This record gives sequence, C-alpha cells and structure tokens, in this order.
Amino acid sequence: MAAVWQQVLAVDARYNAYRTPTFPQFRTQYIRRRSQLLRENAKAGHPPALRRQYLRLRGQLLGQRYGPLSEPGSARAYSNSIIRSSRTTLDRMEDFEDDPRALGARGHRRSVSRGSYQLQAQMNRAVYEDRPPGSVVPTSAAEASRAMAGDTSLSENYAFAGMYHVFDQHVDEAVPRVRFANDDRHRLACCSLDGSISLCQLVPAPPTVLHVLRGHTRGVSDFAWSLSNDILVSTSLDATMRIWASEDGRCIREIPDPDGAELLCCTFQPVNNNLTVVGNAKHNVHVMNISTGKKVKGGSSKLTGRVLALSFDAPGRLLWAGDDRGSVFSFLFDMATGKLTKAKRLVVHEGSPVTSISARSWVSREARDPSLLINACLNKLLLYRVVDNEGTLQLKRSFPIEQSSHPVRSIFCPLMSFRQGACVVTGSEDMCVHFFDVERAAKAAVNKLQGHSAPVLDVSFNCDESLLASSDASGMVIVWRREQK
Repeated sequence: MAAVWQQVLAVDARYNAYRTPTFPQFRTQYIRRRSQLLRENAKAGHPPALRRQYLRLRGQLLGQRYGPLSEPGSARAYSNSIIRSSRTTLDRMEDFEDDPRALGARGHRRSVSRGSYQLQAQMNRAVYEDRPPGSVVPTSAAEASRAMAGDTSLSENYAFAGMYHVFDQHVDEAVPRVRFANDDRHRLACCSLDGSISLCQLVPAPPTVLHVLRGHTRGVSDFAWSLSNDILVSTSLDATMRIWASEDGRCIREIPDPDGAELLCCTFQPVNNNLTVVGNAKHNVHVMNISTGKKVKGGSSKLTGRVLALSFDAPGRLLWAGDDRGSVFSFLFDMATGKLTKAKRLVVHEGSPVTSISARSWVSREARDPSLLINACLNKLLLYRVVDNEGTLQLKRSFPIEQSSHPVRSIFCPLMSFRQGACVVTGSEDMCVHFFDVERAAKAAVNKLQGHSAPVLDVSFNCDESLLASSDASGMVIVWRREQK
C-alpha cells in the first residue's frame, strides 16, 4: 500500500503552488519534508482502509483551504528524499576495520539490477515520443514536479538578479574547481593553483572566508566534499591527496599517489565515503581507502592518457573516467571490495582532452534516460545517453560553447527534474556562464551570465538553486543570486 502514500504526496504537491507564492524555497522544503514523513509512515504498517481514509480527508482539507484544482492530476508521485545515516564520515573512519568487504557491504542497499538502464530507458523513451512538442513528459511525477517548481518556465527559473558576492582571495592563479557543500545553501569551497583551498560561508552577511587550507606544495587540481560534509579530499600536482576536516580546516591525513605522479582529479564513492577514486598524470585510476591511506587491491586501471575527469552514477556501481587523449572509459565498481573492472571505451574525439564528466540518473523522472554531460575541448558541450548497465554511451545532442584548451566543467541543475524542461550549466572560454535546456529542440540557450574577465572553468549550484557559483582562470569566484519570484 505504499502507493497510497505516493498518492497523498501527489495531492500535496499539486496544491503546493498555492502555498506562500512569494517564497518558492519554502514550498520546495515543505514538499521534501512531506515526502520524508510519508515514506516513514509507509513503513509503519497502517491498515489499508486507514490509509485510504487519510488520503480522502487530506484531499478534502486541502480543497477547502485552497479551493478545487482546475484539472485532475497524477495519482502517484515520485519521492526524491534520501534518509541518510546520522553517523558522519569521521565517525566511520574512526571505527573502520581493515576488511574492505565488511565495510563495502553497506552499499548493497542501493544496488541496481542488471539491465535496469536498458529497461527504464526504453520505458521513458516510449512515453517521451508520444508527447506533444514542448510539453512535460507525462510520467506519474509530472504534476507533482510542476507544483514543486511553482509552475514557472525554465527561463523564469534561471533568471538571475546579479552578483551576490565576489571572492578574490585567489586572484592571479586559476580556480579550477568550486563546489557548494552537499544539501547546503550557504557553504562553499574552492581550490586554487596557488596550492590552497578556501572554505567560505555566505550567510550571515557579509560572506566570509572561514578557513584557508594550506599544506599542498603545488597547485590543487580538484577536491570533493564527503556526503556528510565533515571532510574534504583534495588532489594536487605535488603528487599527494589530503584529507581535511571542514569544521576547523585541519589536515587529517596526507596520502602520496601510488605512482608518485601528479594527481589531477578525485571523487568520493557515493555509497562508501571511505573510498575515494583519484586519477593521475601516469594514466592510472586508483581507488584509495582514506581510512588506511592505502590503495584498494584490484582498484586500479590504466587509461590511454592523463586522467582529467571522474564521475560515478548515483548508485555507485558505474564509474566513468576521461583522459587527455579524448577517451572516456566506463568501469564496473565492486561494492564489496572496491575492485574496478574495465567495461567500455568511447573515443569522444581523438586527441581532445575530456575535462569534465557529470552523471545524472533520470530514471522514472521527467526526462528519458540516465545521461552523461561531457566537456572535451571541441567548442561543444556534449550530452550522452547511458544505454546499458556497462556504461555504454550514445550521443544525444550537443550545445555550442567556446572551449578549445581550458579545463572547463559543466553540471546538471540539481532541481531540474522538478520543473518543465531540464537544464544544464557550463563554463566557457568566452568568459560567460551558459544555461541550456536539454529538452528544447531549437534555441536551447536559456540564459548567459557575463561578469568574468577570464575563461570560466567551473560552476556549482547550491541545493535549492537560489545561488550559483562560478570560478575562472584568473582566480575570481562569483556567486550569482537568482531572481526571487
């Protein structure tokens, strides 16, 4: 009877557009909290008759409060809330045992069945192809998603009022990576080729730099927040990775690269944050255990060039890695042992560095397929469809940007599945931030932000999309404020 609770959420979401019309962030937070509570109640085992009665009463009360809806909506809704463990990454590091199999077993709760990519992609494409041009994909989540977004267009949602703040503590050295903390509105970090990392707080005003993490002897190429935001991992051209405590900025551990090579990129394993994947200048990918500081047995593989970009799928069972010779490799990740198995290789363009890979699972949402967003120095942003459970990629479409030499990155918008259309954001060598609607056949450009004086290298949204951060090759970080509707 879990479907009854989904019907309750759909009713709530349909009425959500009428709540606090001047505070869209509240509406989003409200529906997420309702989703979490309903999921918890679904496990309580209430009698089916009681659940149906609650659904009827809830609909009646909302109808009395806000009036009847103009059209019937979907009877089901998709819940995107994830109940996370209260134990932090540091807690898990303290009681970690050397047996990787014991720790890795936690990840089986989020596994995906073999063939799920093909099956869901076929189902989603069948629905998509029957819809009128320009309309929302009529999945069971469509009505709820429109309500959660406030029923506004994609262009309206990505209209920006201007700069919120400019950070210039890294001026004269490029800032290759900027990232908001996970599920956080006001914590931001950025790394610089000057060898440091800045942890910033945007609220209360004025925005401040809380900590500057120093210790790397050469430029910091990449960093990542842990799921609970209590630690960061960074990689550097000095051939080391460092683990930092975000609360006070202290360095917890320094781990040398197994090959003694420059480290160019890193990413946490999304299910087991004790494992971090790094890519180096000697063409190798390594799975590192940050609790022991050692390389995981069987967790290494060689690419055709310097490893510049890494990205996991949401369940953590597929890893993609891109190199400076134009290839993207997919790997099967063993959740129990951390072992990597090379699966597929795609040559995006021979000799063109793959500087960014971003994965997004669109399964059962308002777009067709699990997808990959790739920057590859081709003056294009490339969108690929993931067609099977081995990570095989098929080009879906491309968008024009300027990128021929700089390590430009791009992202999927975090709330794109909650509104009509689906938006991606990318940096560009024309010193602008570009927004594209991946579902719009013509005139896909949604917005362009101008204000940087050097190529824009990276972009990052906070969790509710109220703020966007962008960094450039001159060391400037701009935080943009979205217009309030």
